[in-house]
Amino acid sequence: MADDFELDTEDLARRMDGAINALRTEFASLRTGRASGSMLEPIQVDAYGQMTPINQLGTVNVPEPRMVTINVWDKGMVNKVEKAIRESGLGINPQTNGTIIMLPIPELNEQRRKELTKVAASYAENARVAVRNLRRDGMDQIKKAKADGISEDDVKFWESEVQEMTDKYIKLVDQTLEGKQAEIMQV
Repeated sequence: MADDFELDTEDLARRMDGAINALRTEFASLRTGRASGSMLEPIQVDAYGQMTPINQLGTVNVPEPRMVTINVWDKGMVNKVEKAIRESGLGINPQTNGTIIMLPIPELNEQRRKELTKVAASYAENARVAVRNLRRDGMDQIKKAKADGISEDDVKFWESEVQEMTDKYIKLVDQTLEGKQAEIMQV
């Protein structure tokens, strides 16, 4: 029975992919000087008695590289959406034209770029921690199987498999971070 042990590496890989996807989502919300509809995703608006994402209150478009527009469907929500954007900390001053809210994206100065690279680095560190926690989960499963009597060779094999997978995903986090930092620092 103990020799039948097989670590579910597909599950570990799926969970590590989840950590990478979460990192990419966080990176998408960082403003890099280029307009992107995803930068509005974290913003919630108090609409109809509950907090609602902006993309559920109107159509978000990027008509040009430095402009995001939101065509709010309900005229009564325009001021609330505008207020939520102002208070979000994005550093964008919305301009309203009827039911359309325009968000001109200003150039980032050098200091703000450096702050954003630090934020990106902290997001990447959180992803590394998540990957390492998954590594620990895998190693715990191996230790439990070792206690159940699997061979020392099998223990070494599975530990090296988990470590290789961890190294691969940590490298992917680092590459993703380098790309995002290069994008942020690009003038």
